[in-house]
Amino acid sequence: MKANQLRVKGVRVRAVGAPMKRPLTTSTGAIKVAPLLLVDLHTDGGIVGRSYLFGIGAHNLPPMAKLVEAMGEMLEGDAVAPFELERKLRARYTLLGVHNIVLFAMSAIDMAAWDALGQALGRPLVRLLGGAPRPVRAYNSKGLGIMPLKALVREAIELAGEGFGGVKLRLGRPEATDDLDALRAVKKAIGTKVTLMVDFNQCLTVSEALRRGRMIDEEGGVYWIEEPVRADDFAGNARVSREVATPIQIGENFMGPEQMAQALAAGACDFVMPDAQRIGGVTGWMRAAALAQAAGLEMSSHLFPEVSCHLLAVTPTCHWLEYVDWADAVLEEPAQLENGEVLISERPGVGMRWNEKAVRKYAL
Repeated sequence: MKANQLRVKGVRVRAVGAPMKRPLTTSTGAIKVAPLLLVDLHTDGGIVGRSYLFGIGAHNLPPMAKLVEAMGEMLEGDAVAPFELERKLRARYTLLGVHNIVLFAMSAIDMAAWDALGQALGRPLVRLLGGAPRPVRAYNSKGLGIMPLKALVREAIELAGEGFGGVKLRLGRPEATDDLDALRAVKKAIGTKVTLMVDFNQCLTVSEALRRGRMIDEEGGVYWIEEPVRADDFAGNARVSREVATPIQIGENFMGPEQMAQALAAGACDFVMPDAQRIGGVTGWMRAAALAQAAGLEMSSHLFPEVSCHLLAVTPTCHWLEYVDWADAVLEEPAQLENGEVLISERPGVGMRWNEKAVRKYAL
């Protein structure tokens, strides 16, 4: 069957709790198991497009699943044309609002549709988007949560030893001095050849972000400060960006390229890092990449390394890929790494296949 004749037959969703090799504690809480929603978009040509969503907590997966299933029913019989599918879903959900888990579900459909289209054409996603497979620079984001200093130093040495060019440290302890102690300990452990990013996960007020940001400025050696204040407080982020010398990174919580445009207009950051499930999947990412190019801002990714490597490879201001291995347990072939870079394979589509035995084992 030709790609232009391929039609949506249905959507199947399954919830899994993928084990995490390194449980992560941030200022917002601890994650010990990765709650994932696996999405299979079935077509009348026998091709199955795949994607997954990260639920943060297992209790979030049921409503996300219901939305994906409902959207799948709406699209039955429609051509596998991602832009047209997105247009239809946006129209159907205009009054409810294309935000939060509604947008997550749309992103899952979008990524799976692009995967199916790539398979139908026999091309990897990166080539479908006009690029070519190439290594994408990544930083190791699998650990360095909020933990005692001895354990933190041990984990920093281990993560840096995996060959990545950068690692990310979570901050946001009750006392600023404790954050500073953690920062100094990790800097000493990884040395000067490994880039260090820090992430507050939105836990600070603007005044506290300014105070801790200036402390980080004085300490030096930090490449970016991520989400110091509430993600949608663009005015607050803009003030921190103006008054703190270390670059400010936000974007994982941009709800679609429209919200990213608002953040850029407000001067809310120095770098951006959209998340595939929040920005609108592949379709939303391409629009966001154009905004970053127009603004002259470097663009990184948040989570989802399997699809993010394809997307960053065609992003004009490509910066860093955030590498986590949280879906590895349920994948036949996890993302491949070499010298701290993620390699893009020539497999058609995104290239993901589920390890069905593991999916059954970790089913929720």
